Amino acid sequence: MHAAVLATNGSFSWNPVVDWQELTAQAFMRNALLAGTVAAILCGAVGYFVVLRGLTFAADALTHIGFAGGSGAVLLGLSPVYGLLGFTTLAALGIGALQRQLRGRDVVTGMILVEALGLGVLFLRLSSGYSNQTYALLFGDILALGSGDLLVLAGAAVVALAATAAIYRPLLFASLDDEVAEARGVPVRGLAIGFVLIVAVAVAAATQVIGALLAVALIVAPASSAQRLTRRSGTGIAVSVALALAVTWAGIALAFWLPYPVSFFVVSLAAVVWGVVRALTARHRVRASLREAHAAGVAA
Repeated sequence: MHAAVLATNGSFSWNPVVDWQELTAQAFMRNALLAGTVAAILCGAVGYFVVLRGLTFAADALTHIGFAGGSGAVLLGLSPVYGLLGFTTLAALGIGALQRQLRGRDVVTGMILVEALGLGVLFLRLSSGYSNQTYALLFGDILALGSGDLLVLAGAAVVALAATAAIYRPLLFASLDDEVAEARGVPVRGLAIGFVLIVAVAVAAATQVIGALLAVALIVAPASSAQRLTRRSGTGIAVSVALALAVTWAGIALAFWLPYPVSFFVVSLAAVVWGVVRALTARHRVRASLREAHAAGVAA
């Protein structure tokens, strides 16, 4: 039984106390819930600014670059977490430096991405092909995280969240209007590099939950949903974190009772929530536009 797919012999009882006791009875499930909580809080908070700053492609590139780093760590006999953090941090420095350069920025990011994927394939070949660790890097294996991995992940997340809180106001200002922010003395370029470094940590966390191929969903989907529900940044970040926590916890719980991967449930739930929010808010906006058009016609 691969740890990414887990179904117990128990059954869902609809008694929340009994179900919670069964869910948390084993140490690896407690580790999974803790790791999922850390990743969801970090991805929800950081993802809000990723969407606001239009960095979805950069975040997706970092997830694949993290795969190469994790593969290299496996080749060296180290925990994939160290490779994820190392490679995504180095790549973030380059992407952050290019963030203000519009022309050719996506091309450079794409070239870094494909080169990293090539390295990932090489590392896999040198480490005798696919393994459980490789599968975990690609599709996530949160149920197999040990206490050491959890401590590294939690430590990195605390640093990233503290950094985000420290630069919150200038980062928000620069995200909304970087030219005005720069004119008023905000170090826009430094913020860009610093923030992408924070994104690198979020990517490493998300990869541990749902894998490199799907990690961007946990970063982007809750944040995008939150921004459609509210225009207030503080409320939006709180909603984004809440949605990320909800889909992560629900995904882990569903994988506990059903024989399907955690990553499938987390990504599917995030996509469903995004689709529902988009449909509801689009309908609301259409109605608001019709009301405004009607009011303008009456006034005329």
